[in-house]
Parts: sequence; structure tokens; C-alpha cells
Amino acid sequence: MPPSAPAQRAPLDRARVLQAGIALADRDGFDALSMRALASELGVVPMALYKHVADKDDLVGGMIDTLVAGYGTPPADASWRDAVRAQVLAARGTLEQHPWLRPAIETRTRRTPAVLAYMNALAGRFIEGGLSVDLTHHAMHALGHRIWGFSPEAFDETDADAPPTDPELMRRAAQAYPYVFAIAADAAARNPSGACDDRSEFEFTLDLLLDAFDRLHQSGWTSSR
Repeated sequence: MPPSAPAQRAPLDRARVLQAGIALADRDGFDALSMRALASELGVVPMALYKHVADKDDLVGGMIDTLVAGYGTPPADASWRDAVRAQVLAARGTLEQHPWLRPAIETRTRRTPAVLAYMNALAGRFIEGGLSVDLTHHAMHALGHRIWGFSPEAFDETDADAPPTDPELMRRAAQAYPYVFAIAADAAARNPSGACDDRSEFEFTLDLLLDAFDRLHQSGWTSSR
């Protein structure tokens, strides 16, 4: 009986390379992503990847595009406010599933067609809902990075908001920075993890902005020139 033929490896294409890049970044983090590491993951030589992605920058851009294209679309009968909220929270949900996505987005210097299509769809929710182009322009700026699901903050450090546990350090902190300490202590008391609830704070700010946009729309606001 002749020996069976060896199983053939599925041929590479751009979609498979991008999905493998996403899986690698999900598992090992954004800093671990490289063309060499991805080639090893796929069992090919690094040069084989360059038939499908121009370089690492193209790889990362394609990975972002793949996830942005999967954000989904709110119901057609949703109000502009509900539609914008749903789209932004869909972006937030994707970011929570793929934590590397934030640093990847922050490295981008140009907008790809997929990114522009998402921004266009989001702006369209405002304009088709009756908001002026002028107000929509300012609303998109006010939302900023929130349209991608995150809120950049200065000195963003893990456990930065958690108060010290040593009694003497707590006393000194309360004396030196009473209001910062009060906020940190209150947040720790309200949340089982002892830190800020990032998602609820993100939604709080998003809803605050959407309410403000609605009030400006109802009042007929225009920007001054």
C-alpha cells in the first residue's frame, strides 16, 4: 500500500496573514508582533509574508482594518443618538477583546479606506439624524479617540487611582493631596477591584457628550466664525 501523501498547508493569502497577526497580538501583545514572529507562527519564511503585506506597517494597518470592518451596524430605525452610542460601544467592545488595538491605533499616521468608511458612517448618523454639518464636525472632534473605544488620559498607569494601603502613607496622602485622595478612596470603595471602572466611566463621558450634542442641536447652535 503506497504511503499517504503529506497534508498540504493551506496557501497564504492576505486575509489569513492578517488573522494570524491578530491571533498573535491577542496572545502575546502588540510589542511581540513582528514579521519574523508572524512567519514563524505560520510556518513560513519571512519573505513569504511580503507577497501579501508590504511591511509591518501594512500588516498592522490591515489588522486594524479587519477589526474595524467587523464593528457591525446599528438597526436602521435607531435614533441618531442610539446609533452613535451603539457604534462607539461596539468599538469599545472590540477593544476589550483585543487590548493591543489601542496602541496599534495610536501608531497610525494615515487613514485607510476602512477607517474612513467607519468615520463616514458615524458622521452620517449625526447628519442623517438632523444635526448640522457644523455641529457634526465639532461633535466628531469632541468625541476624538472615543470613536475607537478609548479615552486617552495623562499619566495613564495601572493602579494609579488606587489609594495606598499603608496607614501612614494614607494619612500623608490625605494631607498632601486631599481631593485626589478623596476621589481615589471613593472609587476604591465603590468598585470591588479597588480601581476605577473604566467601562462605566467611558459610558458616562460618552452619554454626557451625546446629551450635550442633542441640546446644542435642539437650540439651533452654530459655531462662531
